[in-house]
Amino acid sequence: MTSKIKTVTLGCKVNQYETQLVREGLLSAGFAEAEPEEAADLCVVNTCTVTSEGDAKGRQLIRRLHRDNPQAKIVVMGCFATRAPQEVAKLPGVSEVITDKREIPDLLGRFGVIDLPTGIRGMRGRQRAYVKVQDGCLLRCTYCIIPSVRPHMYSRPSDEILAEVRGLLEAGHREIILTGIHLGHYGVDFNRGLPRAEWTRLASLVRQLAELPFDYRVRLSSIEATEVTRDLIAVMRDFPEKVAPHLHVCLQSGSDRILRRMDRRWNAKRIVDRCLAVADAIDKPAFTTDVIVGFPGESDADFEDTLNVCSQIGFSKIHIFPFSARKGTPAADYPDQVAGEIKAARVEQLTAYEVALREDYFRQLAGKPLRVLIEKIENDEAQGTACRYATCRLPSQSEMKLGGFVSFVPRGIDREAGCLV
Repeated sequence: MTSKIKTVTLGCKVNQYETQLVREGLLSAGFAEAEPEEAADLCVVNTCTVTSEGDAKGRQLIRRLHRDNPQAKIVVMGCFATRAPQEVAKLPGVSEVITDKREIPDLLGRFGVIDLPTGIRGMRGRQRAYVKVQDGCLLRCTYCIIPSVRPHMYSRPSDEILAEVRGLLEAGHREIILTGIHLGHYGVDFNRGLPRAEWTRLASLVRQLAELPFDYRVRLSSIEATEVTRDLIAVMRDFPEKVAPHLHVCLQSGSDRILRRMDRRWNAKRIVDRCLAVADAIDKPAFTTDVIVGFPGESDADFEDTLNVCSQIGFSKIHIFPFSARKGTPAADYPDQVAGEIKAARVEQLTAYEVALREDYFRQLAGKPLRVLIEKIENDEAQGTACRYATCRLPSQSEMKLGGFVSFVPRGIDREAGCLV
């Protein structure tokens, strides 16, 4: 009988991509996907360890998989597996722990995969596909555990990425999201020992992708604002239909004092200036971000600085994270931890602020043609994501199809749903 597999992912876009790579490899070796209520012979769990809550979710998931698939081998990979392999190995049903993503080819080989995949062919259930172009982080932000579990800097060759993207486009995907652990460092490992004129940068990869003769668009995942170079801005300006006018820039805090305590490498003004440079070159770009609220020592004045920077840039979406002390990071041992009730109040305040900023940005888009990728069609209504990273709800039409582009001119905002209509 054919062996059945289940794959489950916790965490970031990179994890989702890597799970898909493993899944496709196993399917190519003769495994079949287990139905939702069907027991599997092999379960692959890709874990996250950004927060202690991520670890807890990983443990719960593994225990549930063992309970529902008592005869299955459970292989655990991902950042939690790297950080705490002995702890993971003791969980029920775990037969193997992959502590380094570079071991994935060996893992697949042990399960009979002969032709090791160099990329993915699609992403099930998604109209937008992730493509991992880079791994590893050189920074040492005081709140972050990831550099200790993904320390190896690696960029994929551009020809390999281009071949993978062509395959995804031929499979029907019309948006490609470039992702990595530190996307802005794409090419850093290629450039060692070379004169600056010969360096490979993210902008050169994006330009190569934009020149592919397909009707599709490229979107960048998270990037540091200071790594949005003049060359990258030029590519976005030169290919407005191919490169989404949207950047997810990592703010974390708008206070220079807190940024220094986080061991970030830039001040708030530099981040604002870089975003304003993008806005000067591109018509109404969307900016989204991450903010940590209640970092140790954060005062009311520091938090007010963050609100001011968010307003200056005009973020349309803010991922808000109350600071959670991560064991193994310097910030976890800082003495001036912020009280939970203060963090909760600031999260509530920033959440309300984010809604106001998003509505202000959406009002600027009303009456403006947007290129929308259709991701859901139900009865007489369709929903999709605009080039400027706004969810749009629009009347369905007979010629619409999932994964296709339409031009949509929004009339206004559905405040309750947080989308353009």
